[in-house]
Amino acid sequence: MSQPNTPTTARPATPATPAPLRALALALGLVAGATALSGCAPLIVGGAALGSALVVTDRRSSGVQFDDQALEVKAGNRIREAVGERVRVNVNSYSRLILLTGEVHKEEDRAAVEAAVAKLDNVKVINELVVDWPRTSGEQSSDLMLASKVKAKFVDTRGMESNAFSVVTNRGVVYLMGKVTEEEAGIAVEVARTVPGVKKVVRVLDIITPEQLAAIKGR
Repeated sequence: MSQPNTPTTARPATPATPAPLRALALALGLVAGATALSGCAPLIVGGAALGSALVVTDRRSSGVQFDDQALEVKAGNRIREAVGERVRVNVNSYSRLILLTGEVHKEEDRAAVEAAVAKLDNVKVINELVVDWPRTSGEQSSDLMLASKVKAKFVDTRGMESNAFSVVTNRGVVYLMGKVTEEEAGIAVEVARTVPGVKKVVRVLDIITPEQLAAIKGR
């Protein structure tokens, strides 16, 4: 996701915000956003990935981005119809690849959620739901903070296009989504693994060739 020029007075440059503070501010903003969403749908949050808000720098076309946003809403509605409000499911879609994370109370609900979302047209579902009690608000905040730390580490890694990745976290597991080359994927996984608190890194990526990447950048 300019201000008028003031040539008569030179002002000192604003110091860059340190990465840890950027991470903290980002996480606090996301916690507030999640709280606001929870007023409408306390158990289902769609589009909770870090890094998916920048339309201009996203490697998906604007049409695909809007389709993904619509899919998240549709998936949330399907989940409510299937299991009501007794689960906590995060829905994230990238190029019609839908990632489900969160908690359900029993295996039957896990299967029902996946089946409901899989009925959407032309989607692939990655079911990472865990059969367990839902995470507390404090635990969810910790996951958001961890995601922000991973994203900040991407930003600070020289030569890495951080906006190519969306970062989803649940229970200390980091899920990477995006349209990237195999080389970019490998770098991102290794960088994410170095962040304290990360238990595992899972690739949920659309792998493209260097030639395809060049075509996207020239679009």
